[in-house]
Amino acid sequence: MVMEKKKRMDCPSLPPGWKKEEVIRKSGLSAGKSDVYYYSPKGKKFRSKPQLSRYLGNTVDLGCFDFRTGKMMPGKMQKNKQRLRNENLTVNKGKPDLNTGLPIRQTASIFKQPVTKVVNHPSNKVKTDLQRATEQPRQLFWEKRLKGLRVSAITEEVLRSMELPKGLTSLGPDTSDETLLSAISSALHMSSSPITGQTTSAAEKNPAIWLNTSQPLCKAFIVTDQDIREQEEKVIQARRCLEDALMVDRMARASESSRDSEDKAA
Repeated sequence: MVMEKKKRMDCPSLPPGWKKEEVIRKSGLSAGKSDVYYYSPKGKKFRSKPQLSRYLGNTVDLGCFDFRTGKMMPGKMQKNKQRLRNENLTVNKGKPDLNTGLPIRQTASIFKQPVTKVVNHPSNKVKTDLQRATEQPRQLFWEKRLKGLRVSAITEEVLRSMELPKGLTSLGPDTSDETLLSAISSALHMSSSPITGQTTSAAEKNPAIWLNTSQPLCKAFIVTDQDIREQEEKVIQARRCLEDALMVDRMARASESSRDSEDKAA
């Protein structure tokens, strides 16, 4: 591509000593078009308006400066402001983007290119979404939905429910020991924090206002060493019963296996 240079001319819109140069392309697909350059008093070359703005800084307001003609055009600046204002109004009135497809690379490429998501790179940094990080609201007394649930065996026989210690007292409207047991079981399953009950005494007067939703519907309680020892005894007793049942089952299987072997030998 061959270019023909013209003489540099003074640019009155810029400080004294600045020159403007227009170069016309003589060959190629863009023949006849021109490129505009500006030169500082020290001979530094600038190819675009952003370069010129960074160099001049606050010394010259280039808001309405037309890089092609080298003139100040206030009308063009007003048109750009109106266009940006219209674009902002269009964006605000637009509907939210609910597209859940793969993201598209936003480049100058003609064809849309899918992006590969890499989530296990060692240099990845997790950004916290402040809107999602906030605690989600919970329904008050949701444990009441567990009321009436019963544990049944395969034979549809209702199993006996556990008995809660005397120190556990239910709290809230229309609560029972069975609902409290379900609430405590749910709290132990859904949270790793200790279960202390409603530590605020105001919750007993008006639980609809002072209720701590992360704790079950019961008054504050303290687990003593005696409670722990009694629970350990229950666990030991349950394990002994399970061991006896497994031993009986093993002996029954061995006896049945020996009878089958005798029948085959006969």
